[in-house]
Order: sequence, then C-alpha cells, then structure tokens
Amino acid sequence: MYKELQPLLDVIGENEKKYDIEKIKQAFLYADSLHQGQFRLSGEPYISHPVAVAAIVCELGLDTDSICAALLHDTVEDCADKTNLELLSKMFGKDVSMLVDGLTKIIQVQIADKEEAHIENIRKMLLAMNKDIRVIFIKLCDRLHNMRTLGAKKEDRQRAIALETMYIYAPLAHRLGIQKIKQELENLSLYYLDRVGYEEIKVAIDNKYGMSRDFITEAKHILEEKLTENNISFQLSGRIKSVYSLYRKMYTFNKTFDEIYDFYAVRIIVNTELECYTALGLVHELFKSVPGRFKDYISTPKPNLYRSLHTTVIGRSGIPFEVQIRTKQMHEEAEYGIAAHWKYKSGENSDSNIDDKLRWIAKLLESDENTRDPDEFMRSFKTDIFHDETFVFTPKGDVISLPLGSTVIDFAYAIHSAVGNKMTGAKVNGVIVPIDKVPQNGDIIEIITSQASKGPSRDWLKIVKTGEARSKIRQWFKKEKRTENTALGKAEVEREVKKLGIPFTETELIDAVTVAAKRIGINNANDFYNTLGFGGISLQRFMPKIKEELEKNHVSEEKPQSTEEEISKVKITKPHKHSNSGIIIDGEEGCQVKFAKCCNPLPGDKIVGFVTRGFGVSVHKADCPNVIASRRIEENLSRWVVAEWDKSSDGELNESRTNYEAVLQIVAEDGIGVIAAISMTLAEMKVSITQIYTQSQKNGDVTINIHIGCRSTTHYNAIVSKIKSLSSVISVNRGFLN
Repeated sequence: MYKELQPLLDVIGENEKKYDIEKIKQAFLYADSLHQGQFRLSGEPYISHPVAVAAIVCELGLDTDSICAALLHDTVEDCADKTNLELLSKMFGKDVSMLVDGLTKIIQVQIADKEEAHIENIRKMLLAMNKDIRVIFIKLCDRLHNMRTLGAKKEDRQRAIALETMYIYAPLAHRLGIQKIKQELENLSLYYLDRVGYEEIKVAIDNKYGMSRDFITEAKHILEEKLTENNISFQLSGRIKSVYSLYRKMYTFNKTFDEIYDFYAVRIIVNTELECYTALGLVHELFKSVPGRFKDYISTPKPNLYRSLHTTVIGRSGIPFEVQIRTKQMHEEAEYGIAAHWKYKSGENSDSNIDDKLRWIAKLLESDENTRDPDEFMRSFKTDIFHDETFVFTPKGDVISLPLGSTVIDFAYAIHSAVGNKMTGAKVNGVIVPIDKVPQNGDIIEIITSQASKGPSRDWLKIVKTGEARSKIRQWFKKEKRTENTALGKAEVEREVKKLGIPFTETELIDAVTVAAKRIGINNANDFYNTLGFGGISLQRFMPKIKEELEKNHVSEEKPQSTEEEISKVKITKPHKHSNSGIIIDGEEGCQVKFAKCCNPLPGDKIVGFVTRGFGVSVHKADCPNVIASRRIEENLSRWVVAEWDKSSDGELNESRTNYEAVLQIVAEDGIGVIAAISMTLAEMKVSITQIYTQSQKNGDVTINIHIGCRSTTHYNAIVSKIKSLSSVISVNRGFLN
C-alpha cells in the first residue's frame, strides 16, 4: 500500500525532527486516490511527483503540515471535480488547506493575456508567502523536482520552464538564502537553455580539476595541522565552483578561466564566531592573501541571512583558492537560508528577526497596491529578487542594504516615506551630492530635509531604482495631486488617440477609456486618468483596447452594409487590370496606385481604393479609420472603388514582390544589445531594414519602431512571432508609416 511512499518515509527516518506519520500517510492515500489514472510524461504514476516533492520538503526540515501540503499540492488544480480547499481543510486542517491554496495556480479567473495570467500567479504566490513563508519553500521543492525530470517534455517546453526557473525561482531561492536549491536550479536551467555552453564549461572543469586533483586535499591537510595545533575544533570540506557560476563569470563578465580566483574553495566550520576570526588569522599566516578579495559577511550579513568570512589566498602550488569560514549555525543558514530558522507555533513564526528579513515581501506587495500595471509589478519584483546589494550607513551607524545602482533618493525612502517626501538634498561622506548620486559600499549618507519642501518631483520616478521608493513617490502624488494627475492623464490619452487618426467625441473617449479601465478594476475614466497621471499604470498596455473600443463605436454607427458591399454600389465595372504594384483595380485603365501611409496595407489585408484628385488610386485597409470617416461624407462615396491583391492562377496571393513596407512597433526592456538582438534576428530571416528609431518610456522600457520590407501579412506575422521569442521583448504591434 505504501510502496510509492517509501522514498519519503526513508527521508523522514533520517531526519531528527518528529513527524505525525499517520497524518502524512492519510495525505498520501488521499492524494494517491485522486491522482489514480494520471501519469507523468515519463510514464510514471503521477503520485511519484508529490512524493518526491514531499521528500525534498522533509530534507529542508519543514513540518508535518508542509509535507502533507506537498503531497496534496496538485489535487485542487488537477482534480477539481473530486476535491476542493474546504474538503482539505476538514480532513487535514486549515494550515494544510491554506498552503495548498497558495500553491494552486489561479484557475477560476479567466485572463485573456497569458503574460498577465503569469503575473497574477506570481502575485498570488507572493500574497501566500506573506501569510506563510512555507508556501514558497514547498513551491521551490516542487520546481526542483520538475527540473530534475524536465527531460520528458518537448524542447520548447523545456526552454520555457527553464527560463522561468532561471528568472523567477532560482533568484527567489537566493533571496531566501537556500543556496542548496538555488545552485541546482541554476545548473539544471543552464543545461536546457544553453547545452553547448554547459558542456563546454563542464569539460573545462574536468580538465582543470583533473590537472590539479590533489590540490584541495593538500590545502586541507595544511589547514588541519594548523587548526589542530591551535586547539580549534573544526570540520573541513572542499569544493569546486558550479557550472553555472563559472558560466556566468565567463560569459557575463567576459572572464577567462585563469581569471577566476574562487574555482577552488575550502570551507572551515568552527563552533563560535570568535573562532571564525581566529581561524582567519591562521589562514593568512599559512598562505599569502589576494588584495581586495576579503569579505566579512559576519559583521555585515547579506539580506538573505548569509553570514561567513571569505578570503582568497595563494596556495603552495601558486594556485589561488577561496577559504570560507563560518560556524555550524551559519553553515545551516547558508545551505537552507530562512528555512533553517523557521520554527512553528500555531502556524506562526516565533522568530521576530526573521520577520524583519521577510519585510521585502510586504514592501513589494505594498508597491503593487500603488500601481495597476503588470509590467511595473514585474519590474519591482525583479529588482527585489535579482539585485546585488550595496551596504551603506546612516550617520548613526545603522546598516542599510540597497539594490546595486540605487540613488540617495532610494536611501531616503528606505529610511521613511516622510524623509523622502521632505528631502531637499543629500550628503555622502560629508560632501553635498546631486540627488541622483549612486552611493558605494561603506558610504555614510545623510539626507537633508526641509519642512518647507513641496514634496517629491515627478522626475524622481525616472531616477529611483527600488520599487519601494517608486511606490512611495506615487503614493504622495496620488494623495496630494489628484486634480493635476487627472489632467495630465487625460492629456496623455488624448494625445495618443489623436495619433491614431480616429475622430472621437468626449463621450466616446470616456466610454472607451472606461471599458479599458475596468480590465484592471478601475471603475471610471477619471480614476483611470488619475492613476495614469501619478504613474500607477503605463498607457502603452491599454491603447490597443481604447483603440478597439473607439473603432467599434464608429463601426456601429454605420449602415449594416459592409464596406465592400457599399463600395460595390458605386464601383465602375471594367475589365480587371494588373497594376505594377500588385493590385487589381476596378476602374480606369492604367491608373496610378499608391499605398496609404495611414494604414500601410500588406498582401492579405482586405483593401479598398480611393480615387484621388491627380494622384491616382490610394489603397487603404478596409478597416482603416480614415475609410470609415470618409464614408460619412456623401460626396466621397462615388470615389471609392474595389481593390484586390493580385493572385496567381490557383487563387493564392502573389508574394513575388518584396517592396512592401511595414512597421514593427516593439516595446522592450531597455538594455545593451536589445537592438542588436532584434537586428540579428531580422537578418537571419533575410528581412531588410529601412529605418530604426527609438523612444525611451517613463518606466525604463524602450519603444523601437523598425521599418521593414515584407511580402504579405503571413510573412509579417512570422516575423512578429520570431521577434516576440526574444527574452527582452515585451510586445510587438503593427505600426504605421510616417
């Protein structure tokens, strides 16, 4: 009966912690009955997955309820017709039900945009983490087992899951200090994302380690003698750097293998903090230290609780290696992070120090309350979990950790929102500096404030690095400047709508904006304008919906006849003629054809022609806003003619021409190489580029407009699909010729 459960029971047997075995067995039997008939892609019974996840959870030292939740984590999502959260709560308690709820993806809410659905799932996970951190511990164990068994999936799914793991889950593991899981997730992700690079590094490691295999053994022997001689109780271990760590240093920082000083490392584990520093002195007696390579994470721990002494020294063979020195408790924290500290009493953490270390989750959720923009949420999320930190000091000597690249404004808001709002200047190490100054490690920062200050500037939103500072600035404008925000937001919307060339009345615009606003829970246009004005959303995401609603309003006012039906009444019936442009015109023979720049039609679009005065026939897309507007004018009706794309004898579009011009309107994360990556992708597809121009956005992204040559809408869609696959690209839309 418990054959499939045995791997978990074996791990429990090796664990010093006491568990409610009967409750765990009940959870297993219930999960097993629900998953009956379900199999993984590898062919294994599905129950093997939750059992493996529960075993990893047990290795982390979590409690009985966490193990039960791991066993049941897929039941509500995959077996919704057989069970629910209420039933789980009755059978296994509220804690287990709450944990399973936090691990279940949003399945009831229908969200059209897949990206927004993905962001909603991350937001839900953070909310659950804020209630109980065990949710993310179990989720990381779930992702680790999925990565270990990823080989059964198709290549495109392997890459998608590996990317999400590299950019979401590995950084989360790092932020929580769970290095053991973080390193394995990184290595497995790299294997599926760049197998060639992974194998190259692995071969290089084997070659280098093979040439000096006895080096670590020799270094350990020398250290053992010295530590024993000084009556220090210790444990020694050695390691070589992981594949991903080497890959990142070599490819991201352009280092050679010989420039990596911490390829080898020896770890010394002692009993007390004092012995850490004593051991450090002994290490420096034995080996020559490398200048600038000492780090004291005991006096200044990392935000994820990591504490240790790091020093790089030169071995007897002239080979550099790193020595890490820590206590047993520090080592437990380094391997398992906050999970090593977690003790439960009625489902609550009893360690207030840990609550302080988890405040970044609450701050991130607080930032989310002040913006309805999914892109902004992800930007803050990535900043908080990805950043390398800078440690700076207040004048009183308190240590403040900031993301690398943060400014003195970020520092001010990290102290308190009132300090940031009243800030008029700053001093770094006693010297007055500009407000966009980026402090360095060890700097002492003093914020100059004034009661006469009129508050923060909107320009600060472009300067600050942290989501916390950005949120607090927005919060001030939201509260203090509603009238100004609304006017600014309305002006921005009207300016963008006018660029589309769609005529509108005030009522029509309000109706269109209201529909777009309701997608994110804003009930009226004025609240939307206000949110836009204080920077809570980016208009770029909502313009397609506003455009759609405005066009829908105008189409509904037209007669029930379609554009082609109405034009057929006024067309001049003459033999088909082939234009040099690839267009067949029903009208005067030999007429000149030009393509309207307001909609730049491509083969495959439904089109109509307009007989101009002296410039031939102007060809438009049938749904072009200018066509709809022109048809309201009675005198223009007789000038519309039917136009068709040239087709071959078998009825297919003739795509032999390549001189049609189209525009890719790309929104991407701003960064070095983004334009190069897009250009290389187009070059690989043999797509010609005639123009490129860019415009930075307030939120740090960049809009890139690229004029290209393409053969048809089919060809254009293939290009768009390829560009969208680039990791830095957020969206691609069809733009207009200038």
